[in-house]
Amino acid sequence: CLQFFIGASSQKSLDILTLSGRYGFPASYEDTYTEKATETGSMVALTVPIPLNEKSTWIVSLNHFYFNIQGDPAIPDGITNPINLNGFILRTGLYQKFGNGLGIQILFVPRYMTDFKGGGGNCLQLGGVLLLEKVFSVKLTMSFGAQYNQEFFGPLLVPIINVDWQISSKWKFTGMLPVYSKLSYKANKNLDMGLAHFGLVTSYYLGQSDYAGDYIQRNCIDLTLYGRQRITGNIFCELRGGMALGRSYDQYAGDQKLTLGLPLVYIGDDRTIKNTNFKSGPILDLRLVYSIPLPK
Repeated sequence: CLQFFIGASSQKSLDILTLSGRYGFPASYEDTYTEKATETGSMVALTVPIPLNEKSTWIVSLNHFYFNIQGDPAIPDGITNPINLNGFILRTGLYQKFGNGLGIQILFVPRYMTDFKGGGGNCLQLGGVLLLEKVFSVKLTMSFGAQYNQEFFGPLLVPIINVDWQISSKWKFTGMLPVYSKLSYKANKNLDMGLAHFGLVTSYYLGQSDYAGDYIQRNCIDLTLYGRQRITGNIFCELRGGMALGRSYDQYAGDQKLTLGLPLVYIGDDRTIKNTNFKSGPILDLRLVYSIPLPK
């Protein structure tokens, strides 16, 4: 989700509105259950940059995403089944350019993460993003910083390296590592194709009476091939297909916390998972995108 505003000043276009649907092919459970689980989902992303002056832009980005898991009917009471998760993420803040190719982005990032079964204010999370930008050349812009979020399992801190690199007239690499990256090949003026990855840890408050106060931690790295075709004007259709790697929907009691979460490392993690997860598997993602060109 974060790619919609990060590095917008150096990209040649900005995705204003994205609508997507996701389908994960049925996958067997790691153990215990005999039936398969099926993952589906959707995402809506709206981004509005508001120029304040020649060097300052206020960013407003609102995203909603939804995940549904139809699991084995034998899953017992006390474990959420089916899984229905909704996430609302607002990103708003200042992008400020300075002289000598320097810039800074400071964003406030509140989230509302819920199963819509109750919880109210308990579903709220607070976070932020800070990035320092450097334009190295016409072809390469990089930013360095971090993203912080107060997840239901504890604080999560992710160091960020943002890259916008026009490798050649046909090849381009963009990404906010380790969250997102895209290696694209421009086949012609209407068609891009390439390789994309997206991986972001999220957590959701559960309000169902049988397990009220529990939370689900979702982990997944989507590694996909994609093709993006212009339909008409600034409207594009993008199809992604690949694998959901390391996918899990871990359910924990609300008092099960860790000290600090970092990429690939959890400090002070003595939690006990309540549920059994299903395996990684193939996914398809279809997107409709409204994208506008940016002034050079």
